[in-house]
Amino acid sequence: MRDLVFTGFVSLDGVVDSPGGGPGEEHRSGGWVINGIDFLPEAFSLKGEELAETTALMFGRRSYEAFATTWPGSDDHAAYRDLPKYVVSTTLDEDALVEGWGPTTILRSTDDIAELKQGEGGAIFIHGSAELARRLSEAGLLDRYHLLVFPVLLGAGKSLFSSADRDKQALRLRDSAAYPNGIVKLIYDVVA
Repeated sequence: MRDLVFTGFVSLDGVVDSPGGGPGEEHRSGGWVINGIDFLPEAFSLKGEELAETTALMFGRRSYEAFATTWPGSDDHAAYRDLPKYVVSTTLDEDALVEGWGPTTILRSTDDIAELKQGEGGAIFIHGSAELARRLSEAGLLDRYHLLVFPVLLGAGKSLFSSADRDKQALRLRDSAAYPNGIVKLIYDVVA
């Protein structure tokens, strides 16, 4: 069985954005990840550590379209280039998939994702895609969170966590670290 792991940059109040801001992040604090925080390489070491475990990537449609314009040619993301990609979308056409960025499969439903999890292979990492992460969590399909929590309250933006009234979901701390710039690494397993 494969694990689905959400990894992301999160504000203390649960907002998930890309490092520099971008489409879908049209709130006044967009770009907060790289603005106003002292850069410490060790605070971002989690991203490098994840590479050893990543066997595939999963995106929602909007995140796929955003990442696919920059990651395929990026030296910083070269290790992801040939990995299998899964895009969860009911609207994306096959002809919209990016060439030369590894094999890409479109998953049309939560059932498709559940079936993928039952197959052979290692961890599938979800970068960005807050809406997808919420849906997977609500469906009981998310196995782990890899969070870099930034010392900022935004009050607006895409929320990682649902505000729906639902059953409590317990998490078990796997690893944590705090850095001098205020970023905290939190890795939680979802308790079944």
